[in-house]
Amino acid sequence: MLIAALKLSLLYWLLGILDTAALGWQALTRPIVVCPLVGILLGDVTTGCILGASLESLFMGISAIGGSIPADATTTSYVATAFVILTGADIESAVAIAMPIGTVLASVTMLPYGLFSPIQGFFTKLLQDNKIKQYEIAVWVFTFISPLINTVILFGCIYFGVDALQLAIASLPAWVMTGLGAVSSMALAVGFAILTSQIMNKETVIWFFVGFVLVKYVSLDTVAVAVIGAAVAITIFLLEKKIIENKGKPESKEEEEFF
Repeated sequence: MLIAALKLSLLYWLLGILDTAALGWQALTRPIVVCPLVGILLGDVTTGCILGASLESLFMGISAIGGSIPADATTTSYVATAFVILTGADIESAVAIAMPIGTVLASVTMLPYGLFSPIQGFFTKLLQDNKIKQYEIAVWVFTFISPLINTVILFGCIYFGVDALQLAIASLPAWVMTGLGAVSSMALAVGFAILTSQIMNKETVIWFFVGFVLVKYVSLDTVAVAVIGAAVAITIFLLEKKIIENKGKPESKEEEEFF
């Protein structure tokens, strides 16, 4: 367990740095990215990919706004994937307990950010004094140091929490485990419902029913529907782009000559 905790902690720290400095926030810390990487480190890529897709479906519509984080999808992905691979637990159980774990971890992992607040004055002072080089160095140092506290928290969750979570799950009666399996299926539907409620409007609602018909009555799988959806989205984008580009242009050659 110690080696696994160290591996995952190092991965957490590296992805935290790259996510901030290279690709932008919430690019490399989503479950769809984290879980397969955890699976590679722990020797079970298949489970990592399955959990990545499942947890991404659950947390897809949840995003941090300012200092408010409803659930910590990143840390939950590490803990849930390690729990399944290291203990042999069911994927359904991990998905079912993912949201409660994420809610608790969101409160814990947000605590270090309060410690960083006083540092803001230091960065402001550097800019006011026009010390750009020192400011850049300070930003890079902070980028490497800031994920360390949450890395320690993750290490504790993996090293001490996985076995405790296994004991807790093992002590539950069979009917509770059956319920957890049912809840995991509903949780994925809730995740998509949250996302759909944010993007659906009178212009896009028709595509929801198109997708339903393609799956239910045409018997297409989700990959085929996704490809069709992507093709339609790209076509609409290109048409709208062409319309915007043509706005303001002369409608005919005669009109162009007149001006």
